Amino acid sequence: MNTTSSNMTLVEKKARHTQSKSALRRKESLAGLLFVAPMLIGVTVLTLLPILATFVLSFADWNFVAGMQGLKWTGVENFEKLFADESFRISLKNNFIFIFTVPIYMIVSLALAIMINKHVYLKSFFKVAYFMPYISSVVAIAIVWQVLFHPSAGPVNQFLMSIGIDNPPKWIADPAYALPSVMMISVWISIGYNMIVYMAALQSIPKDLYEAADIDGANGWTQFRKITVPMLSPTSFFLLVTGIISSFKVFDLIAVLTKGGPMQSTSMLVWYLYDQAFINLRVGYASSIAVVLFFCVLLIIVLQWFGQKKWVNY
Repeated sequence: MNTTSSNMTLVEKKARHTQSKSALRRKESLAGLLFVAPMLIGVTVLTLLPILATFVLSFADWNFVAGMQGLKWTGVENFEKLFADESFRISLKNNFIFIFTVPIYMIVSLALAIMINKHVYLKSFFKVAYFMPYISSVVAIAIVWQVLFHPSAGPVNQFLMSIGIDNPPKWIADPAYALPSVMMISVWISIGYNMIVYMAALQSIPKDLYEAADIDGANGWTQFRKITVPMLSPTSFFLLVTGIISSFKVFDLIAVLTKGGPMQSTSMLVWYLYDQAFINLRVGYASSIAVVLFFCVLLIIVLQWFGQKKWVNY
């Protein structure tokens, strides 16, 4: 009897211990959920639900001023109209042209990062100087460049005329030069951030690699191709992906500088989406533009993700 009762006592103790452990885990899980609840609620309400609503509304015709009573389901009609829309095709083409700003400012940023890292004194000053456009207000930057690119009184054309160019470009006022002008401004803004990231990556490359290359007789170009570029490839991949995503989201420069003109030469997908949603109040049509934009970015990122295996060294 004593043996049996002692065994029962051990079983009860184990059961109580297991129950207390389970209760402790439940309390910890509840505490963890309470801590992350504000973030989860914010992400759900401000990000996930709008994304879901965008996909749903892309199959509807809706003017939000009319309220929910004006919601009409149209199926794929919005997408059929979209791909027949000349303005949409122009915006999409401009966006794909605008992507070329990404490799341009990455190359310039890398060159500046290498020069400042190796051959320049007052490195902190140059870091701040190049980084300032990136952290400055885009509206203020756009207004400054609007003045610089003024067709007759702007400093840029004044300089060009002073060196003998009688009929300089009208820049953002000319359909042939408006998009390249916006691309130049975007490159100028983005150089600082990319340069800072590249400088941080350069400083993490082991100096032993360069010393060994020197001993083997490798010149500077060989060291750049065989050491610097491969070691910076993860950083380049990160900047390429984030840069392409940013190029599809460009809006503020267009809104302040050109408003999609002249003659739709600078119209981008996000600007056209804004125009359809908040100017023409075609929310369903604008949602279909957003869906196409989402899949364009997704396709490019997936291609890059699979392509990274060939050139990114981790």
